[in-house]
Amino acid sequence: MKFHAAKVACTLLFGLFAPFILPSRAQQPAAPIQVVQVTGMIGFPNKAKGNLTVKEGNLEFATSKSKAVVPITSLQDVVTGNDSQRVFRGTFGTLTMFAPYGSGRFLSLFRAKLDTITIQYLDADGALHGAIFTMPVGKADPLKKDLMAHGAHTTIPPDDPKTPEAKPQENKEKQ
Repeated sequence: MKFHAAKVACTLLFGLFAPFILPSRAQQPAAPIQVVQVTGMIGFPNKAKGNLTVKEGNLEFATSKSKAVVPITSLQDVVTGNDSQRVFRGTFGTLTMFAPYGSGRFLSLFRAKLDTITIQYLDADGALHGAIFTMPVGKADPLKKDLMAHGAHTTIPPDDPKTPEAKPQENKEKQ
């Protein structure tokens, strides 16, 4: 009878706390990030659009036509940055330069923010290559941390403060 009561008590406790048990994020595969490969990947034209994924110890860049796989352990440097690009691009962006009264120059001031990630890696023959990718804002830093967790190297740590407020605080501590 005591065994049956203990079994019922454990079942009830598990039922009460089951909604609070969260699945581990490490077990879930990373979702692909839509990127534009600006330059650098061998076998792909400049400005190729595709998906960047960290899977099975590899960094994969896949377009609709082909795929490149770079082992994460061969990544020599991973650097992230913030950038912007003109909202009006292509033929329309070029034609806006001819708009009257300098309005074309005004239109070129409208910019969209984006993140960049630059990688340096060694191929199978030991040759050094580099590639630059652009992606939506907020995607580059988590990708860099994921790559570093899998063995990639970087010259700039991901938690390096680059804000102007950090420098005056350092100067106050020295005084």
